Amino acid sequence: MSLPVAVLKKGEGRMLKEGGLWIFDNEIASVSSEAEDGGLIFVQDFDGYPMGTGFYNSRSKIAVRIMSRGREPMIDETFLRERVRAAWEYRKKVVDTSSCRLIFGEADFLPGLVVDKFSDVLVVQSLALGIDRMKGTILRLLLETLAKDGVQIRGIYERSDAKVRRQEGMDPKKGFLGEPFDTKVEIVENGVKYIVDVEDGQKTGFFLDQKYNRLAIQKLCRGADVLDCFTHTGSFALNAGIAGAAQVLGIDASQLAVEQAEENARLNGLENVVQFRCEDVFDLLPRLEAEGRQFDVIILDPPAFTKSRNSVKNAVKGYREINLRAMKLLQDGGFLATCSCSHFMTYELFTQTIGQAARNVHKRLRQVEYRTQAPDHPVLWAADESYYLKFYIFQVCSQP
Repeated sequence: MSLPVAVLKKGEGRMLKEGGLWIFDNEIASVSSEAEDGGLIFVQDFDGYPMGTGFYNSRSKIAVRIMSRGREPMIDETFLRERVRAAWEYRKKVVDTSSCRLIFGEADFLPGLVVDKFSDVLVVQSLALGIDRMKGTILRLLLETLAKDGVQIRGIYERSDAKVRRQEGMDPKKGFLGEPFDTKVEIVENGVKYIVDVEDGQKTGFFLDQKYNRLAIQKLCRGADVLDCFTHTGSFALNAGIAGAAQVLGIDASQLAVEQAEENARLNGLENVVQFRCEDVFDLLPRLEAEGRQFDVIILDPPAFTKSRNSVKNAVKGYREINLRAMKLLQDGGFLATCSCSHFMTYELFTQTIGQAARNVHKRLRQVEYRTQAPDHPVLWAADESYYLKFYIFQVCSQP
């Protein structure tokens, strides 16, 4: 069956030609009249050269999301089964699969789809019209693939409630896909127990991308006085506690997050070591400095300060401020773990911003390590949006 055709303008499609999977609406010269939003379309360069097959959506700035580079392949159940199988086989090799991201959109060549596994529950987020139409088939094939390895799933919850769906002409939605179940799911990661709220937690309920970064701070925290800023549900704080920290203070501006963090502390028997407070970090850090507080380890895991290129300048100010304040609160030779989860805050800009903060407070940084997201969130080169998490660990020293 022949597909509708989209023809690129001369000189356009640079991201696609470099290995990316997106074609923007202003890169397209013409589209067949029979093309449907959410349907498959074949893409040609201006000279007729075949570029691949993907989903079309005239209502989105991302007009085409490429599924395959082949010449009009059959994107059918066999095709999707192979994509799902490849995603699962990859995870089995690179990550602890008890809880992990099973499908990471473009990086698994299933654009716009995220599936997270929390113990025996799946949480799905569908953000593109074309993949939304195939969501049911993909989930069925995923359940079959997991079952072949003896992995049984007791329920699926949809968290397609992100506002970005409106840019695809879809309404946000959330709810059970199948039979209802208890949406408070207990998981174990790095030896730490958590209750994940898949119904009302942020995004899909828990940030799996920091799994091995949380593990990396454990070795620094034995016997330490630790401050965990933007703690959310307490994940870094609890990793510090379970590693033998003397005391840990976790800070978050959300009272709900603090209550969930306290529940997680009790679950791990750490309520006497790990304490949480509902505070604005930007207000608290100067106050702690005025009080003369000092810490051995400080962790900065803020939400994305920028979600667009237009707000990067203000984001730089925010990152510089919290890193500068944290460096002043550290004992000489203490450790700073600091990160950015915004794709628009590039590695180069984030690195430069931290360097400026250190110079401003006359501190010297000894880099312990640089990390990024866990490997179940693979970075697809040429798909810049898949590389978003930057994570540094430094020893912070006074200038001699």
